[in-house]
Amino acid sequence: MTAAPESPSWLGDIKASRHELDRSSTAAKVAVLLRQQIITGRLVPGTQLPEKELAEAADVSRNTLREAFRLLVQERLLVHEFNRGVFVRTLSAADIGDIYRARRILEIEGVRNASAATAADLAHVEAAVREGEQATAEERFPDVGTADLHFHQAVVGLCGSPRLNEMMGLLLAELRLAFHHMGSPGAFHGPYLTRNRRLADLIQAGDIEAAERELRDYLDNAEAQLTAASG
Repeated sequence: MTAAPESPSWLGDIKASRHELDRSSTAAKVAVLLRQQIITGRLVPGTQLPEKELAEAADVSRNTLREAFRLLVQERLLVHEFNRGVFVRTLSAADIGDIYRARRILEIEGVRNASAATAADLAHVEAAVREGEQATAEERFPDVGTADLHFHQAVVGLCGSPRLNEMMGLLLAELRLAFHHMGSPGAFHGPYLTRNRRLADLIQAGDIEAAERELRDYLDNAEAQLTAASG
């Protein structure tokens, strides 16, 4: 009789860990909810996250909530302070500099790919500008910041890469934390909304070289402002 083939060792590891699957899946969903609160500006840097109340609000166990916290700590959105708890992260000037280094790589590549982008991806760029213009007209200034994030996500979307989109999404969640260094959302985002329109128009016109120059100057200016405010 031929002996049954031995199962690969990694299958044994999965079997041993399968009881964690439901919890991990739920933790990821809780992480999405918390990340969204950060992206929309409702959770601000330095906010302590109350474990008991959050677990009850999300209807999950504390272990599941702690797993969600762990995921967001890895994304640099939360920080765990020993014997104190979990807090929304406050970004340093070095954090801001690193975020902008990554943004230049991703967004400039998006602009360079604009001539090959789909009509749907180009429409997302225009829609994000209009979202910001509408929020400004209605004086919803925190929402102008959210629209700005959507605009830059759409610029990276011109690459047509789900992986780059995912990377940019995580990066922009961090960037939202940096926005809180600025005192007035309207005063900070207003000039950049105008520049978003200019950049979108250059992209739509196919003037890629001018769009790239505009984007580089745009990012340099924004980084300098945020770095100065974080000092």
